[in-house]
Amino acid sequence: MAKGLFANLKGVDAFGKTTDDVKIKTRTGAFLTLVSAAIILSFTLMEFIDYRRIYTDTSLLVDRSRGEKLSMRMNVTFPKVSCYLVSVDVMDISGKAQRDISHSIRKMRLDSSGKEIRGSRSTQLKNEVERYTDDLPSDYCGSCYGGVEPVSGCCNNCEEVRTAYVNKGWSFTNPDSIEQCKREGWAIKLKEQANEGCSVVGRVHVNKVAGNIHLSPGRSFQSSARDIYELVPYLQDDGNKHDYSHTIHELTFKNDDDYNYRKAKVTKEMRQRLDNYMYQYFLKVMSTHFRTIDGQLLKSHQYSATHLERDVAEGGHGDTPQGVFFNFEISPILVVLTDTRQSFAHFITSLLFATTHALKKH
Repeated sequence: MAKGLFANLKGVDAFGKTTDDVKIKTRTGAFLTLVSAAIILSFTLMEFIDYRRIYTDTSLLVDRSRGEKLSMRMNVTFPKVSCYLVSVDVMDISGKAQRDISHSIRKMRLDSSGKEIRGSRSTQLKNEVERYTDDLPSDYCGSCYGGVEPVSGCCNNCEEVRTAYVNKGWSFTNPDSIEQCKREGWAIKLKEQANEGCSVVGRVHVNKVAGNIHLSPGRSFQSSARDIYELVPYLQDDGNKHDYSHTIHELTFKNDDDYNYRKAKVTKEMRQRLDNYMYQYFLKVMSTHFRTIDGQLLKSHQYSATHLERDVAEGGHGDTPQGVFFNFEISPILVVLTDTRQSFAHFITSLLFATTHALKKH
């Protein structure tokens, strides 16, 4: 009975077959069969490659980490500027200012050939100043000469006097009249640096708003809401001290947990000697997250940069400072780059469609 039931189903067969007696096999048919097989194989290979290929989807979100700090690491060499004439300052549109940063910046004096001068690092210089203060009487309390006194109420070395002047908004222009500076031979040391260069290495922490980082001459202070840069009088006329040609070995923006490999980075070769020039770099920084195919999240930053060179001596009145300025603008947008791959179901569907199309065509 079952056999009779299945026998009745032959009436709905849409793919009727001819008998072998009436089949005719030709070379043309064989050729078309081989062509169809080649096309099906090619489609299968292409679909498999497409299935294994990784695509990157881009999405834009609002950066919710705007309240966090962003670390900027730099490594810049000035072959014609002494370390005393390089001050690292940070200012942003929120009004925050970091002046003459030294706790996270290391300056190394370089000789005329670009090699580091032994014993010139900041920690070693600090120990040299401490040797002078150790020779002073235990009850010694140096004058701050009208500047803002530190917590101790005493300025026992030249650097403390200079800091007191800066905090007061005064220019530190006459070190020869300061007892502490004369005792430490401060003026002589500065003259010895006339033909030296400087390597600035370290990092600064900035708010995620627009601002600028500048490596400028002398020491900066604020007076009447203006930023002033003071120079030692007997170094002001030294042409070499105004040559801010430089080499940027590294400039990166990253958080502490950022992925190190894909961090934002730029390198720049040293420019030709240009006295009395101001170098400006304009950076557009954008937070970027990478989601890998295995679900790993990598945080980083990317930026674009343009630069401008300006001769401050042309048409100026001495108000425009020399130096290197990094003007940065951190975008409130977060870019998320997600690696994706087609599903296996999509691969099977595409493969069946390509195969059916090839068979129907031939």
